[in-house]
Amino acid sequence: MSKGLVLGLIGLVLAGSVAAGEAIRLQPAQMQALGVATETLAAESGAWRGGLPAKVVVPNAQLRVVATPFPGLVTQLAVAPGMAVQKGQVLARVLAPQAWELQRDLRQAEAQALLGEQNLKRDEQLFAEGLIAEARLQASRSQAAQQRAGLRERQLALKAGGGVGDDGLVLRAPLDGVVLEQMAQVGQRLEAAAPLYRLGQLNPLWLEIQVPASQAAQLAPGTALRLREPAASGRVLQVGRLVDAASQSVPVRAEVRQGAAALSPGQAVEVELALPAVAASWRLPAAALVRHEGQTVVFVAAGEGQFRAQPVQVLEQGGDSVRVGGLSAGATVAVRGVSGLKAIWTGVGRE
Repeated sequence: MSKGLVLGLIGLVLAGSVAAGEAIRLQPAQMQALGVATETLAAESGAWRGGLPAKVVVPNAQLRVVATPFPGLVTQLAVAPGMAVQKGQVLARVLAPQAWELQRDLRQAEAQALLGEQNLKRDEQLFAEGLIAEARLQASRSQAAQQRAGLRERQLALKAGGGVGDDGLVLRAPLDGVVLEQMAQVGQRLEAAAPLYRLGQLNPLWLEIQVPASQAAQLAPGTALRLREPAASGRVLQVGRLVDAASQSVPVRAEVRQGAAALSPGQAVEVELALPAVAASWRLPAAALVRHEGQTVVFVAAGEGQFRAQPVQVLEQGGDSVRVGGLSAGATVAVRGVSGLKAIWTGVGRE
């Protein structure tokens, strides 16, 4: 410490009648001599934790398997993996004699249901005129209900098959999406319920992320995430509870909407997660802190050229910086020249 600075400090200590707890008052020249520099605190918004491995997957609710409801021979495959399809688009045709039998049964069920409705209307009229017993009307109602149920059953069965044409069973896309996998070949004979295609909607997509257990504790549904290559963003949906014994990581599921078109199912990517800031805390240089009589304090500006000692709580310390609590956003804290302020503070009203 220079001779001039020492004399300045002695003068500050001896000249003041300031009691403990009052502000230290410095002239601009004295602040310059002490090398005092300050920093204004702004609330931290958190930090991005990058380099986390993730895999792109299709949400379960957006996956569909197209299968033949009846055994038969594949006569046409109209699409291939990677192709976009629209709901109702023809995907395949299967020569399935059972489908034609179902279509014939449907026509018969339609005729029977129509006849049953006509008989019911007739009996309702006859009953209203007192010409038949109520038991006969109830029998007609029961028979009509059974015929309607039979018709509905055959309609649903045929709808599940996608429809029947002159060249066989027609299988159609159940949603707008992309063909992810083809599981049959033209000329192949299939059993009932055998799959032909797997389809998926690719927006939004999921990410399965492996996050270190120590950081997973800071995450919650809604936490923001981003990818730099390719550029995309989203949010955390679910934080797992099971820690992998080998990697000590926790599975985290996230959803990506913005930029999902640039991602592909099965793709390996690196994710950055927004770790939340510690509430009401700030990171300061370690040199800004003063320890005295069991207390840790910083010097907070209390006006032009004035500083007051403010106790703080050390929340985290590492390297040349510390995270502290006990301050308010907007406070101006001395971060250099603190040793001189400490000498003045401990020499005024404390001996």
